[in-house]
Amino acid sequence: MAANSGDALERARRVRLMVFDVDGVMTDGRLWYGPEGETLKQFHSHDGHGLKMLAASGVTSAILSGRRSAAVERRAAELGIAHVLQGIEDKRVAWEALIARLGLPAEATGYAGDDVVDLPVLSRCGFACATREAPRAVRERVHYVCEAPAGGGAVRELCELLLRAQGTLDAALARYLA
Repeated sequence: MAANSGDALERARRVRLMVFDVDGVMTDGRLWYGPEGETLKQFHSHDGHGLKMLAASGVTSAILSGRRSAAVERRAAELGIAHVLQGIEDKRVAWEALIARLGLPAEATGYAGDDVVDLPVLSRCGFACATREAPRAVRERVHYVCEAPAGGGAVRELCELLLRAQGTLDAALARYLA
């Protein structure tokens, strides 16, 4: 697989479930700890609205993260993301169980990751994406590498790419242009 491969749009066209890692994809990857030891995370509002537009178009989103965070639960609830898998050691097994439960083939799924722990899913899903900050070993094995930074527009970029590939971007924007 090559970054921004020639078939990236065709692969994006088939996606019915887009799965996102959190740290390094939905956030910039930095971990902040509060005075009580709680983990703090920063999410970008543009990314959130992209996820809402994606959901409105009929593409389901899910979160698959190796860490557990109350902030992720809250953000997912705000965005209406029903499939939130946290504290996952083996992402491949969790992803396979999720797509089996949803009755989807691997080709109808996309995954956005940023590190080598994501490779087991990235190498099996239909549309593999990485953030620009991902290590070279990851960027070289995906179909698409985001131009926008992790936690600062990468998720929105992916959402709009999926909408464009599926021919639903104009409809998603139409409500704001009326």
